[in-house]
Amino acid sequence: MGYRIFLAGGSGAIGRRLIPQLVDAGHQVTATTRRAAKTEELRALGADPMVVDVFDAGGLRTAVAAAKPEIVIHQLTDLPPGLDPAKMGEAAPRNARIRDEGTRNLVQAAKSAGTRRLIAQSIAWVYAAGPEPHAETDPLDSGAEGGRGISVGGVVALERHVLEASPMTGIVLRYGHLYGPGTGAETAADPAVHADAAAYAALLAVERGSQGAYNVAEPNSHVTTGRAVSEFGWRPDFRLAV
Repeated sequence: MGYRIFLAGGSGAIGRRLIPQLVDAGHQVTATTRRAAKTEELRALGADPMVVDVFDAGGLRTAVAAAKPEIVIHQLTDLPPGLDPAKMGEAAPRNARIRDEGTRNLVQAAKSAGTRRLIAQSIAWVYAAGPEPHAETDPLDSGAEGGRGISVGGVVALERHVLEASPMTGIVLRYGHLYGPGTGAETAADPAVHADAAAYAALLAVERGSQGAYNVAEPNSHVTTGRAVSEFGWRPDFRLAV
């Protein structure tokens, strides 16, 4: 059975790998971008493109209402092209704002539209120091300072908005460091995850999994990944055919 899906952040590294998977599974996808120049790319992937600014709460609510989504997937970030390490530091405050204010706006828009399930991108390297591997129930590093503190603060806010979005079911995907198409990297430090496999987890979460957080990474010594494997049937070796 196909669903109407609103994909916020369709032109990002994960979004571009996710749209074909959603379309192939029979879902109807409305995918957003902040830039009109990217609409044709989204259309070519099989989505109905929509130009939306997540910080325009009224415009976002109108856009989500028009799409009438049963599922909302949040893959919004504000990161440099190719995830350029030299520019990641300056992007941290902007990305944290999207995770907090942007997520709050998206949650409210989804609630107003009667969405029943919200799936959101988070990260898996924000746990507080402690015995490894970290399970999803371990505390996040909310006491972090400096640049890490900015990033962790954004993640904590995002996860709170999503997991407290009742009556919607909220699912948080804590991705490892991305590599593969669109990321500018052919490998990544542990915990790592290929962009295709990261997108695959979001596809599976459309119909599977219960409320809560899931670590999504290749086998490693830092975080456990058993919950995504057992509840989603997720495979870290998943790759798109093209």
